[in-house]
Amino acid sequence: MSATKDPRMLPALHRHQLAYLREEGWHRILRRTWDADAQACLTHWSSHGLPLVVTRQRAATAPGPQIVALGLPAPPSWGKRRIALEASAHEVLYFDEFPTAARIAPLLRPAAQPAWQRLCEDLAALQVRVRAQGSHGWQTLTGLAHVRAQSDIDLWIHVLDAAQTAQVDQVLARHAPGLERLDVRLDVELAGPDGAAVTWREWRRWLTGETRQVLIKTLHDARLADAPFGARPQANNLPVLEATP
Repeated sequence: MSATKDPRMLPALHRHQLAYLREEGWHRILRRTWDADAQACLTHWSSHGLPLVVTRQRAATAPGPQIVALGLPAPPSWGKRRIALEASAHEVLYFDEFPTAARIAPLLRPAAQPAWQRLCEDLAALQVRVRAQGSHGWQTLTGLAHVRAQSDIDLWIHVLDAAQTAQVDQVLARHAPGLERLDVRLDVELAGPDGAAVTWREWRRWLTGETRQVLIKTLHDARLADAPFGARPQANNLPVLEATP
C-alpha cells in the first residue's frame, strides 16, 4: 500500500495498480452526468470504498496537480462495461495491488483447486510477485459476480530479467496444460522492472522464433519490441505446451 505524500504529486505508477479515492474524489465523479447503470455502479463503488484501476496515462502537458487516468470494469449486473475516469493526485487516498494468485483459489471449481495451489507454490518458489487481475481479481476485491464460466484467469507476474522470465516460463508451461484440462485457462502478463509488459503466450511465440517482435505495453503506450527483458530467441530447449484434449 502506498499513500500519496505530496498532495500535488503521484508516486511511481504501473499498469494494473489499484487506486482508492478520497471522498472528495468520489463526490466530484458522482456530480457528473451519467446514465442510470453507470450512476448506480459508481454509487456502489463509492459507498463501499472500492478501488479503481490505473490505466494508460497521458503525458503531462502543463504544470499543476498531476492527473491519473483510472478505470472501473463494471460487473455483468451493470452491463460489464469499462467506465473511464480521472482523479487528481490529492483525490487519491492510496494505491494498492490486486490480490495474490493464491487468494482466488476459492473461486475455482473444487477439482481445479489442488492444481492451482501447486502452480502458486511453484511460482512462489521463484520469489516473483504474482497478482490475479481480471474477473477473478475483481470478484475477490468486490464480492460482486464478475466471474463467468468462460472467464480466463488473468495473472500479472513481475520479472527481474530474462533469466527469471525463463524460469517463470518453465513453471507456466508445466502447469498450463493440466489446468486447461480442468477448464482453467491462463492469460498471463509478464512485467519487467520498468513496468513494460508482454503477454506470456506472445513472448513464447517470439522466443521460439514464430514471430520477430512482441507487443510491449507500458504505462503510456504500446509498441513493438525486438528483445523483451533482454532475452534472445531460442527455438530449442523450451518446454512444450501440450494440446488440450
